[in-house]
Amino acid sequence: MPAYKLFLLPGDGIGPEIMAEAVRIIDWFGENGPASFEYESGLVGGAAYDAYGVAISEEDMLSAMTADAVIFGAVGGPKWDNVPYDARPEAGLLRLRKDMKLFANLRPAICYPALSEASSLKKELVEGLDIMIVRELTGGVYFGEPKEITDLGNGQKRAVDTQVYQTYEIERIARVAFDLARLRAGRVASAEKRNVMKTGVLWSEVVTAVHEAEYKDVQLEHILADNCAMQLVRNPRQFDVIVTDNLFGDILSDVAAMLTGSLGMLPSASLGEAGKDGKRKALYEPVHGSAPDIAGLEKANPIAMIASFTMALRYSFDMGDEADLLDSAIANVLANDLRTADLMQKGKTEVTTSQMGDAILAELDLLSS
Repeated sequence: MPAYKLFLLPGDGIGPEIMAEAVRIIDWFGENGPASFEYESGLVGGAAYDAYGVAISEEDMLSAMTADAVIFGAVGGPKWDNVPYDARPEAGLLRLRKDMKLFANLRPAICYPALSEASSLKKELVEGLDIMIVRELTGGVYFGEPKEITDLGNGQKRAVDTQVYQTYEIERIARVAFDLARLRAGRVASAEKRNVMKTGVLWSEVVTAVHEAEYKDVQLEHILADNCAMQLVRNPRQFDVIVTDNLFGDILSDVAAMLTGSLGMLPSASLGEAGKDGKRKALYEPVHGSAPDIAGLEKANPIAMIASFTMALRYSFDMGDEADLLDSAIANVLANDLRTADLMQKGKTEVTTSQMGDAILAELDLLSS
């Protein structure tokens, strides 16, 4: 039986609560699956700043670098609004992405059948929705230099953020998107702003070249990022895989997430290059924030955190059957009308964070019996 090493970073706000439910799921698979899981925990974000004065310690960075996968909760909150910029909670996540070279962010937007009426769009627009957004994660405006605020005097300042992409960065993220499309409906939409941005021009050229050279069996469409946002709320099911840069990916994936009914439902995977052994460094996290207003109240939805482990089963451990099992357990619990507060509708049964975890575990027992 293979043994995998996980490094858990619960973070801030609701992070520890939802991580606790994910750990129960991890333990279940360790006891009932074809592999065992060992794990240890560290601090990140505001919790790390309070303990060490930094957003993540060197010791915890080393643990993340040597783990088979990192499972990440959420960071941030008003408590840390005035900490130094380099030590802000989000800096811990950015460093993990940069040092682990996690260039490919996979964010699925799936509307579970039981939640089609919870979407902000009409039911007929989102039923059967299944989009994968592939976001380039280590380049672009979030990491480009110079990045600075300059005092010009006379009460004036100038802020600069630099959008930078090189050919190889676009090539590798395009290949991830095309490879995923081959396993899905075979369609890729590449979103950029080539009409006003030079990086958009290069992005379009490189994606086209990769497509022509290696993936002619996949259908490729180029779409301006602003039009893509509009189309996501007009007719989201037209999309299969969307590939885009760091900034636009951040925005478009949040738009797609809300089509499903709640940010509390959606996981993500951040992957690095495959090594000689085929393994990739990987970090899995829910797409929602730390929600400090409900922290400690047992109101948080743990499904996105649990589903992030589903993605770890699928993409890091080649346990597709087990991932499907966990997906089915989540879908069945929702079909049984159990809802956390963020999903609550008339006629449904509201449950707490831990009660949702109980229900998913019970469904796993039932499905595997």
